[in-house]
Amino acid sequence: MALNPKLRDWQGRTVWLVGASSGIGQALAHQLHWAGARVIVSARQADLLQDFVDAHPGSVAKPLDVLDANALQQACKSIVRSHGALALVLYCVGYYKPMSAQRFSLSEARQHMEVNYLGALNLLDAVLPQTLLQAHQGVETHLSWVSSVAGYRGLPKSLGYGPSKAALSHLAEALYLDLAPAGIGVSVIHPGFVATPLTAQNDFKMPALISPEEAAQAILQGWRAGDFEIHFPKRFTWCMKALRLLGDRAYFKMIQRITQA
Repeated sequence: MALNPKLRDWQGRTVWLVGASSGIGQALAHQLHWAGARVIVSARQADLLQDFVDAHPGSVAKPLDVLDANALQQACKSIVRSHGALALVLYCVGYYKPMSAQRFSLSEARQHMEVNYLGALNLLDAVLPQTLLQAHQGVETHLSWVSSVAGYRGLPKSLGYGPSKAALSHLAEALYLDLAPAGIGVSVIHPGFVATPLTAQNDFKMPALISPEEAAQAILQGWRAGDFEIHFPKRFTWCMKALRLLGDRAYFKMIQRITQA
């Protein structure tokens, strides 16, 4: 049984993708535009957003920084005025720097939490009144948050990234419990390794690495199915989910053995 209303028809529907200048967000923007949606893209890099708009007639760029809560408020109001109801809002902003306890940086840890989690709260604060209003009017809305399998359990060199993504996943679960009874869709996306500028920093071979286009297809499939959690590639993420079932002793031993091999 689907946990969310199934998103299958994008024709003429307004979607706002925050974090769409590259990677998964940009790939989704392209595919949603191709499917007939009215796509609004946001990120800090105005030039990259303009490149997207130039290549996708009818799309709109709203450059902003997710740490600027007022900018998100104003962007939301502007989008609704010019494009009407929001069918989908996606938070796909991410910050990642490998960090271990031996190289702990408070400023880096705070940056992870601010971009990956506080920015999501800023977006939520901007869109939630409109989302609730639309629900009252019988108009469907879907809020989707891109987290990571790194938020499942603690991992080496993930002292900044993992906790911030775990917080985002927890937020999505709490939101689902509050909003699903009103007919508002909520989903959380847990990608494995996707070839993006963020993962390009990794100095190890990434298992089951996929392209942003493959990731976008998996997300669209999850929305079509009405899933709450969308995770991919399955050959990797099912293994990560299985590790969550292990007791602490077995989990720590296994992760240490894998990462030290």
